[in-house]
Amino acid sequence: MRILLAEDEKELSNALVAILKHNNYSVDAVYNGADALEYGLSQNYDVIILDIMMPKMNGLETLENLRKKGIHTPILMLTAKAEIEDRIVGLDAGADDYLSKPFAMGELLARVRAMTRRKSEFTPNLIKIGNISLNKENYELSNEKSSLRLGNKEFQMLEMLMSNPKCLISTEQFMERIWGYDAEAEINVVWVYISYLRKKLASLNANIKIKAGRGVGYKLEEIK
Repeated sequence: MRILLAEDEKELSNALVAILKHNNYSVDAVYNGADALEYGLSQNYDVIILDIMMPKMNGLETLENLRKKGIHTPILMLTAKAEIEDRIVGLDAGADDYLSKPFAMGELLARVRAMTRRKSEFTPNLIKIGNISLNKENYELSNEKSSLRLGNKEFQMLEMLMSNPKCLISTEQFMERIWGYDAEAEINVVWVYISYLRKKLASLNANIKIKAGRGVGYKLEEIK
């Protein structure tokens, strides 16, 4: 699961990022509404968390612009304001939930889980290509006889490949989608995880394989 966090208080943002990553979420953190809008429009997130009071563009303006541009990702608003009027404005603008500061980290995680559950009601939990299925709820990769559980980044990479069969996905797209713009990871980490996935597909006798396009990217193909 990938989350965009827009919070201008750096210490709070760092704490939230640490907690979310500890719970196996991938997080992109930005510190103003303009960057939140840019990231939200250019990347595919499972949840967006927006603080209301941010520089350059406040959270409500960011929310409105995302919805106008057709972004339907579940959005949780963080606010120090507890007034009913503010919540009504945000919900009318397309917010899915509200959380008032200060809040317990456990409650934030529970609300994120609830939002992703609601989203999953409208999207299939199982992706199937060839003789292989990927369960988006428990990260399980399986054939008819056996299964194994993928790590978080392995799951995200294979989900991208299986959701876009026969489409080349560049190394840069993997880096941006999974490790984020500001990640310190080297680009060859993509090849390392592709290698892990190939071994796991082979262990399940998959009739699909990850094919490399030289200098272009990777795609999933059925073995004939």
